[in-house]
Amino acid sequence: MKSTKPQPRGIRQTMSDLHIWTGLLVGWILYAMFLTGTVSYFRDEISQWMRPELPAQQQVPDAAEVAQRIVDSLSIKEPASPTWGIGLPDARNNVVRAFWRDPKVEGFAGFRSAVLDPATGQKLNARETRGGDFFYAFHFQFHYMKPRWGRWIAGFCAMFMLVAIVSGVITHKKIFIDFFTFRWGKGQRSWLDAHTALSVFGLPFHAMITYTGLVTLMTMFMPWGSDAAFKTPRERQALTAQMSAFVQPGKPSGQAAPLASIEDMVRQVQARWGRDNIGRVTVNNPGDAAARVVVTRGDEGRVSVSPQYLLFDGATGRLLEAKESVGSAAETRGVMEALHLGRFADTTVRWLYFLVSLAGTAMVGTGLVLWTVKRRAKLPDPERPYFGFRLVERLNIAAIAGLSIAMAAFLWANRLLPAQLPQRGEWEIHLFFIVWALTLVWALARPAKRAWVELLWAGAASLALLPVLSALLTHRPLWRSLAEGDWVFAGFELTLWALAALHAALATRTMRHKPKVKPARRPNAVPAMQEATQ
Repeated sequence: MKSTKPQPRGIRQTMSDLHIWTGLLVGWILYAMFLTGTVSYFRDEISQWMRPELPAQQQVPDAAEVAQRIVDSLSIKEPASPTWGIGLPDARNNVVRAFWRDPKVEGFAGFRSAVLDPATGQKLNARETRGGDFFYAFHFQFHYMKPRWGRWIAGFCAMFMLVAIVSGVITHKKIFIDFFTFRWGKGQRSWLDAHTALSVFGLPFHAMITYTGLVTLMTMFMPWGSDAAFKTPRERQALTAQMSAFVQPGKPSGQAAPLASIEDMVRQVQARWGRDNIGRVTVNNPGDAAARVVVTRGDEGRVSVSPQYLLFDGATGRLLEAKESVGSAAETRGVMEALHLGRFADTTVRWLYFLVSLAGTAMVGTGLVLWTVKRRAKLPDPERPYFGFRLVERLNIAAIAGLSIAMAAFLWANRLLPAQLPQRGEWEIHLFFIVWALTLVWALARPAKRAWVELLWAGAASLALLPVLSALLTHRPLWRSLAEGDWVFAGFELTLWALAALHAALATRTMRHKPKVKPARRPNAVPAMQEATQ
């Protein structure tokens, strides 16, 4: 008599289950993180497109002159503030991002910010918008919650992503061979081939971007090592100096003293690092004899975000400290964070980041769809799936097709909302989430295939019509941008059309797809056959 003891599951079967469920449980959040992170590689260009009132930047303005102009403006408008921060324009950013502290409000709530015109030092005469910074912030801390909670969620999902990558490589023993085999029109097999090809195409990048994303938040996830090693305030200050360009402002002396020339200080830094390689200027205790000015290096010419800065005496302009290197551990962290953010990249490398990251987004999306395609074939009645299957299928539709529509709605709101609307920038974001929620309602209300087709076509239309809307409502239509060589506007709008074509192609294929349904087996077929053979 043969033993009926079940065979133990092998490592690949175990890894397959782990891969499937880690991917599914956080797949919808991962898809949103990947897609918004992908477009964030061009967040400065998106921000420029969302402020069409500002002229195209022909050349980077002199950082020394801009810094002096902004300091002069802040000294009039915010003389009582203990801290001024000035993010200077560069080759990709044509505005000044300034922040200061309200001395009447304690803690982080006291920080105020504004976007200023580098030519005048005044608040921009442009529509209020968060621009591409919204996608960047949403990518790792979401919205409508405390940033710390958002980062915990993003980190949790990134850990699941890392597990899914490793288990996926173990599961697919022929993963690299299958990369060169793609079978069109084969249903589940085609989805698996697409998922495999997209995974292998950017496997090193996907592993790098996931791991380095975790490294950027390591002190929040695992603070015990630093807490044990750095106990005193002086030691913690030394740790901060290794990881950021933040310099403790110190206590004011109470003795009034005018600021020395900020322009001269920045000139010294330019002589050291280059004219256009100044990232930020921070003034602590302005108007006091204990004032300090910190000039931070930009990202040009280095694959690291480790802090490099020059510290000046604000009252005399004398150089007090030059910090141009950190320890090996801090430099390793700085390199990993730079690889994740891609700030060092020129235009060509940034496009490579974008394309491979877009493939990663598609990898997550095809994995989610594959889960439903694989299980639909096993349903007793594919037309009447059980609740859990139906929920996953609808969430897939809203997470994938719906997110594209929501992101397009964010851009449409930028063009359509009245310029004087209070909290206009926040309303752009509100509409993003409102439209995204409506796509989920639509997906729940419609048959699955129709919902896919309708929302994909809606995404294609909303993306394709954005350049048309912009041409009607602004003075910078696509043809003028092309004629003037304004590749920020022209490149962005041509990319919108390329993405619209992609959505249209997906909608067309979905509309034409006819799933292969296995013929139902007659319940009495097997007994009848046995009787016939007796």
